[in-house]
Amino acid sequence: MGTRDPRVDAYIANAAEFARPILSYLRDTVHEHCPAVEESIKWGMPYFLHHGMLCGMAAFKQHCSFGFWKGSQFVADAQEADGMGQFGRITSLQDAPDAKRLARYIRQAMQFNENGAGPPRKPKAAPRAPAEVPEDLAAALKKNRKAAATFDAFSPTNRREYIEWISEAKRAETRARRLAQTVEWLAEGKPRNWKYINC
Repeated sequence: MGTRDPRVDAYIANAAEFARPILSYLRDTVHEHCPAVEESIKWGMPYFLHHGMLCGMAAFKQHCSFGFWKGSQFVADAQEADGMGQFGRITSLQDAPDAKRLARYIRQAMQFNENGAGPPRKPKAAPRAPAEVPEDLAAALKKNRKAAATFDAFSPTNRREYIEWISEAKRAETRARRLAQTVEWLAEGKPRNWKYINC
C-alpha cells in the first residue's frame, strides 16, 4: 500500500489558493493509478516514488508543474513549453493533463521503473581534433629541447591549454610574454594551470 507523506499535505496547504486543487488532483491521480506509490519531498517539492523516482510536482507563484522523471522516453505528445516537467505551466485544472492521459503515463512510468530502465544517455561527444601548434611556439620549442620534450609528452588537453592561452592574446606584447612564460614552465615540466593543482 502506498504512503501519503504529511509534508506533502503541508506543501499543498501552503501553496497559493489556485494551486491547491491542481496539486490535489495530480496527487490523487498518481495514487489512484499507482497504489503502491510512496511520497517524499525532494529538492523542496513533492515527489512520488515507485521502484525509484516516478514523478514530481511543484507549485510556484503563478503556476504549477508536473513531470515524470524519465518522461522524455515516453511522453511523446507533451508540450515543449516553458516551465518544469512535460506539461508546461499549469495555471488551472483545465491546463492539467486529463485523467485518462495521465493514467496512461503513470502506467508507462511504473513499467519503466519496474523494468529498471535508466534515463536516456547522452551520446558521447566526438573527440576534439588536436590543437594546431602556432608557428612562434613551434620555433620557441625548437630552441629549448627540455620544453619541447615536456610539450610532446603532455596530453592533448595540456597542449591545448597552452596553445589556446597563447592564441587568445590580443596584443603582440602579451603574446610574446605568454610565449616566454610557456617555454619557461614547459622547461620546468609544468602544465598550464600548475598553480591550481593542489588547491
